[in-house]
Amino acid sequence: MATERELKTRIRTVQNTSQITSALAAISASKANRAQSRVQATRAYAGKAFEILNNLASSAAAAVHPMLADRNGVENVAVIVISGDRGLAGPYNSEIIRLVEQFSEGLTKMGSKISYVAVGRKGQDLLIRRGMNVIATFTNMPDPPQQTDITPVAQVVVDDYLSGKIDQVFIAYTDFVNMVTRFPRIKQLLPLKPTDFSDMPVSEFFRSIDLTDSTTADYTYEPAAEQLLDAIVPRFVDLQLYQSYLESLASEHSARYVAMNNATDNAKALIEDLTLARNKARQSAITAEILDIVGGAEALA
Repeated sequence: MATERELKTRIRTVQNTSQITSALAAISASKANRAQSRVQATRAYAGKAFEILNNLASSAAAAVHPMLADRNGVENVAVIVISGDRGLAGPYNSEIIRLVEQFSEGLTKMGSKISYVAVGRKGQDLLIRRGMNVIATFTNMPDPPQQTDITPVAQVVVDDYLSGKIDQVFIAYTDFVNMVTRFPRIKQLLPLKPTDFSDMPVSEFFRSIDLTDSTTADYTYEPAAEQLLDAIVPRFVDLQLYQSYLESLASEHSARYVAMNNATDNAKALIEDLTLARNKARQSAITAEILDIVGGAEALA
């Protein structure tokens, strides 16, 4: 049984740890609220932009545009994996890597070769540790990020896609719902048009996308749709990636808040248990001293 002094030391250690986790929880809650506001502010714009893009994709010019045209046979696939630079966020980083591994197995069954672009140090380390083909890494991204901070990430895959090195590009990210709920997701980035994956082995990993409503809307474009494609399609690539990164960032902060809040609660419970054990140890020590005194007094008598 531990002595009273040892238990006091443990209690002080746990109290110090509790103060750290409590401070981290407060910081993460503040960052999560700000990130949530940014996500909600851009969701409507990103959704409407995707709807317009889908409408443009149905035009005759889209059939030959390099970022919209379907390719015969998909041999090489790139996956942009968005994770965090730091830990202490519970299962946030491991969940997205687990999803990517399962998704990669499905693509491999379809005969595709896969390369990865890691956004975030944790994802980079986990992918390299598992022996995956990481072609580019981006770490220490600004918080909050600007859309221009995401442009270099998009440029890596766009250049390879236009050169023919890659036939399809996906984004693996974490979809933010609220402070306690988030879901790892995968969505197609290139070609920039919705695809029906329902008959493929990887269908369960994708967000459901309505392929009908956005194409039936009646839009009038000035200038003509054909002239708009070259100007706006690259911006849509950046926008989709930027929105995915904002969702992941809000999810990371909320996951860290939950993890640190749970750690603080566990520390408080542990302090109560250690305090009870310390009191028992003190009582045992006092009882032993009284018995020694009584025994000594009887011996003198």
